[in-house]
Amino acid sequence: MEPPVERVRISQAAKDQLIKLKRVTKIDQWNILCRWAFCRSLAEPTPPSPVAIPADSNVEMTWQVFGGEVGDSLAIALKQRCYEDGFDINREVLATQFRLHLHRGIGYLAADPAIKGIEDLIQVVTISGGL
Repeated sequence: MEPPVERVRISQAAKDQLIKLKRVTKIDQWNILCRWAFCRSLAEPTPPSPVAIPADSNVEMTWQVFGGEVGDSLAIALKQRCYEDGFDINREVLATQFRLHLHRGIGYLAADPAIKGIEDLIQVVTISGGL
């Protein structure tokens, strides 16, 4: 399956939020935290706000690293969500919606005061239906 993006690039603000999440959860890999964040955003009933997101940090990974063994499933979930939200299913829309969902999810996880460790992250994400 063709991924929505070849390379996943994170904004500096999102990188700072991921650093906080890494410290709190003890999850060292960017890709794992990003995967959780993406799923957290997909679980929200509304589409993310269409805002400009700069790719101004040094955090970058390929789609294969981001998605791992579930990369195809994540791409399918994104396509389904775009369809449900009434968006065209083309590469540009998928790339934009992916970035918006990823960054919204990172923001949600980083701002959640209930997340004080990996156990809390698991609870928050499974309760919200994000995984």
